[in-house]
Amino acid sequence: MAAEVEVIDGIREAVLRGEFAPKQRLVEAELCEQFDTSRFVVRAALRALEAEGIVERLRNKGARIREISLTEAIEITEVRRVVEGLVAARAAAQASEADVTRLTTIGRRMREAVATGELMQYSDLNAELHATLREVAQHETANRIIERLHGQMVRHQFALSRVPGRSAVSLVQHERIIAAVARGDVADAEAAMRDHISSVIDALNALGQQASPQASR
Repeated sequence: MAAEVEVIDGIREAVLRGEFAPKQRLVEAELCEQFDTSRFVVRAALRALEAEGIVERLRNKGARIREISLTEAIEITEVRRVVEGLVAARAAAQASEADVTRLTTIGRRMREAVATGELMQYSDLNAELHATLREVAQHETANRIIERLHGQMVRHQFALSRVPGRSAVSLVQHERIIAAVARGDVADAEAAMRDHISSVIDALNALGQQASPQASR
C-alpha cells in the first residue's frame, strides 16, 4: 500500500511540475523503473488515479494523463467554492490557539514569498494553508471531495501560479480568510473563502480569453 501511495503521489507531483503533459502516455515499464516498484503496484496506482480523474485508460493503448478542459476546470472550481467555503466556516468554528498560530505563520511566510518573488514557494504555501484549514475543520467528506478535485486541477493551478501579479491578489484574499478564522467569525470565513475561489474562477476565465486568440491563428 505504501508503494502504491508513493507512485500515486509521484505522478500527481509530476503533473503539477509539468513533467507529465496532458494526453501523455504512461508506460508501465518506465514507471516501474522510475519508482523502483512492480507492475502490480503501478497498475494499482494507475487505477486509483483513473478513479480520481487524473489518468484515463484507452482500449488497446494503455493509460495516459487525462486532459482537463478549461470549461471542466471552471466547473470543478465552482464545486470547490461551495465545499471549501464549508471548510473555512468549520475551521473558524473550532480553531484552537495553536491552530491560529499555525495559520498565521503560514500567512506570514506567504507574504514573504510574494515579497521575494518566490512563486513556487508561494504555491506550496498556498496548498499548505488550504490543507491546514481542512485539518482544522475535521470534515472528512469535504476533505475527500477537495483532494479528488485538486488532483484534476493541478495543471490549471500551475498555469495560474505563473500569471503575473496573481500571487499578490491571492495573498490578500488568504490573509482575509486567516483573519476571519482567527477571530472565530464563521460567516466571514465562509464568505472570504468563497470570494477567493470566485477570484480563481475569474482568473481561469481570463486565461481562456488569452488562449482563444492564439488558438484561432
